[in-house]
Amino acid sequence: MRIAVPNKGRLHDPAESLLERAGLHIVDGADRQLYADTVDPDVTVLYARAADIPEYVSDGAADVGITGLDQVTEAETGNLEELLDLEFGGCRLVLAVPEDGDIETVSDLDGGTVATEFPNIARNYFADLDVEVDIAEVSGATELTPHVDIADGIIDITSTGTTLRMNRLEIIDEVLDSSVRLFAREDVANDEKVKQVRTALHSVLSAEGKRYLMMNVPEDALDDVKDVLPGMGGPTVMDIAGKDDVAVHAVVDDSDVFETINDLKGVGASDVLVTEIERLVE
Repeated sequence: MRIAVPNKGRLHDPAESLLERAGLHIVDGADRQLYADTVDPDVTVLYARAADIPEYVSDGAADVGITGLDQVTEAETGNLEELLDLEFGGCRLVLAVPEDGDIETVSDLDGGTVATEFPNIARNYFADLDVEVDIAEVSGATELTPHVDIADGIIDITSTGTTLRMNRLEIIDEVLDSSVRLFAREDVANDEKVKQVRTALHSVLSAEGKRYLMMNVPEDALDDVKDVLPGMGGPTVMDIAGKDDVAVHAVVDDSDVFETINDLKGVGASDVLVTEIERLVE
């Protein structure tokens, strides 16, 4: 199975890191290399431009891909299935216009021109709203086009809106909320190896923000400890050889650890150990 991964840019390092944390360690993944093996002999990584990955997967050069929802939506391949939101690379595709202009709503653009690097998304967006505009496809510096009379507005990617504000543009609508996704061709989406990769990546995401607590608890305080723990389901309780205490293990949110430990100590727990969780298979 071949996984297409961004070869550079802001998505490259987080994508590789996620694969590594999921146990798919990359072997000989040198810079400028097109392919790399992983520790799983059945899984290979293909490096490609983030914008090209949907086409690579659709055409069969790869079986699954990691790239932004915006790129998948723009590609309009029609045979890709989203498997998992990988929860990084978040951004918004927005419609923006000059802040000192006369355009205040989407309908005010009717008969005008909108510049974008995402022409397919733009056409579908305006068609859904029954607003007729000319789409000017550009390959960069989209935010400059309204100031040089190329366009009346733009559809562009933003994370914080800072670049838009610096160019005296204001957002009048959100077109697409995007993040990096794992997706596959429909004909392989249910293959066993694809499922294994999805499960491995999901286990890393599930473990984020979680901590594993272990403690000793007097048996007569067990019910009070169970009431304190805010974890996933009931805690695991085990006898300790030669002692009246029991060992209690539980998974809790990182944000709850400080308060939970104090509460546990207050009801009799001792020797509380907190560890990080690398993966959590649900």
